[in-house]
Amino acid sequence: MGVSSIHSFVENMLTTVKFLMIFFLSRIAMQTMNTDTPSIFSLRTLSVDGQFNFHNVSHAGKDFGNRFQLPPSAVLQPKTISDISVTIKHVYQMGQSSSITVAARGHGHSLQGQAQAPGGIVVQMESLQESEIHVQSGSLPYVDVSAGELWINVLRESLKHGFTPKSWTDYLHLTVGGTLSNAGISGQAFRHGPQISNVHQLEIVTGKGQVVTCSPGENADLFYGALGGLGQFGIITKARIALEPAPQMVKWIRVLYSDFTTFTQDQEMLISSKKTFDYIEGFVLINRTGILNNWRSSFNPQDPIQATHFKSEGKTLFCLEMTKNFNADETDIMNQEVHRLLSRLRYIPSTLFQSEVTYLEFLDRVHVSEVKLRSKGNDRRSKQPTGSSTCVPADSYSQNSALYLTG
Repeated sequence: MGVSSIHSFVENMLTTVKFLMIFFLSRIAMQTMNTDTPSIFSLRTLSVDGQFNFHNVSHAGKDFGNRFQLPPSAVLQPKTISDISVTIKHVYQMGQSSSITVAARGHGHSLQGQAQAPGGIVVQMESLQESEIHVQSGSLPYVDVSAGELWINVLRESLKHGFTPKSWTDYLHLTVGGTLSNAGISGQAFRHGPQISNVHQLEIVTGKGQVVTCSPGENADLFYGALGGLGQFGIITKARIALEPAPQMVKWIRVLYSDFTTFTQDQEMLISSKKTFDYIEGFVLINRTGILNNWRSSFNPQDPIQATHFKSEGKTLFCLEMTKNFNADETDIMNQEVHRLLSRLRYIPSTLFQSEVTYLEFLDRVHVSEVKLRSKGNDRRSKQPTGSSTCVPADSYSQNSALYLTG
């Protein structure tokens, strides 16, 4: 065989290989289109009280982390739990021939795309309208609430009855189902555990579309699997949350440390003491200019002159944040107890700042700071570059904190 013949043979072989590759890839594309696309549009045949959206779905492909943007093929806006059940049952009955996935989305504050379902179905939990917030008083008070409800609304309704959930996150404009699918951690966790440790009962739509009630005494495996289960054991649709009597006011305190070991030792001492603060949390401040002067808008310095001369530039500092709950007729006793606890700490003396606010104001502090930041055009969710992530600041003055240490 001559050189020209060999060259011609190679060209023909390459052409054949290219054709086969194109044919193979087109078969894959056709198979995907022939299975999943009709399956998605078969959702139109379902009888739901809410609605499916197949067009304006780009918002469901984003979250607070802004690292992944994977839009679904459909968004379910359910009005009833039955809407969710019917949808999941429909997908389950398609069998393994379908690759459609389903994800519950609350307020969109996940960081790693957990609430996204690429090419699948996102269930917009805030659309649920089936149940109102119901507070039950008594020796063991609790609140029954929809998983799509925001924690701030749960707090406000509970306070009307003189109660409050025991454990929180620092940011309350998140859905109940969203934080219970993770953990829900804030400065009360050292005493009460995370939010998932303060749940009496759940209602869950399983992967087969069944609506199941579960608790420590009923369907316990599902109950404990769903709490902190990242939505992999079903979609939480209702929760019964433990309550306790709510205080009226909060003594809010911040101090700074320059030595990490001293900082952690003091924090560990506080969280292991029987009589201690009600909220204990720590965070790191790196090269913050005029940090104490910034605090003056929310706190009163114990020593204004020394605080004015304190230099934070170029330093790594450790902030210990604490609160003591009290009612109006308990102010003197509260101040004595706070003085006793502070006397055991080894913070930088000139950095003691204190404030008294309502219980609601303290718990909703991050949202207030968020509103201030947005009013200045600092909406970090819309401006966050792809490939990076952030967290909502504990307040407008600690937004560059690198680390949070929760008691």
